[in-house]
Amino acid sequence: MTKILLLSDTHSHLDDRILDYARDADEIWHGGDFGNMNVVEQLEKIKPLRGVFGNIDDAKIRTVFPEVSRFMCENVEVLIIHIGGYPGRYTPLAKKEIEEKTPKLFISGHSHILKAMYDQKHSLLHLNPGACGKSGWHKVRTMMRFVIDGEEIKDLEIIELGSR
Repeated sequence: MTKILLLSDTHSHLDDRILDYARDADEIWHGGDFGNMNVVEQLEKIKPLRGVFGNIDDAKIRTVFPEVSRFMCENVEVLIIHIGGYPGRYTPLAKKEIEEKTPKLFISGHSHILKAMYDQKHSLLHLNPGACGKSGWHKVRTMMRFVIDGEEIKDLEIIELGSR
């Protein structure tokens, strides 16, 4: 059983609440737009960190994280792309990746819109944790946590961190 904290669009912002949730996870996954290396370094000190670079991330972050991350967590194949869209409206890159090898879980960020949707066509779960940073047009800062247990994705929680 692996407890995941899923965040995105920190835009250089971390606070004690985010870090407290990170300490309770087994792994931290970031959907891009870290904002700066300080965010990366703080999260890496707490737990193993996986992620992708986002459109605001600089060259340093782009040397640490890929544009597309595909990996296994227990028996679940995961695909993360910062600008990926969502079921029925995938970006060309996400559509190509999903159709070449369909994951069980597809994660994106970028929109600052929290979404949890099942894609019937591709039989995958799509998650976008919204934005937990203070920059952007979102009104409420959000992230998610869930558990991967073997082949199961379960116990999904939406975490509201208050207004930005």
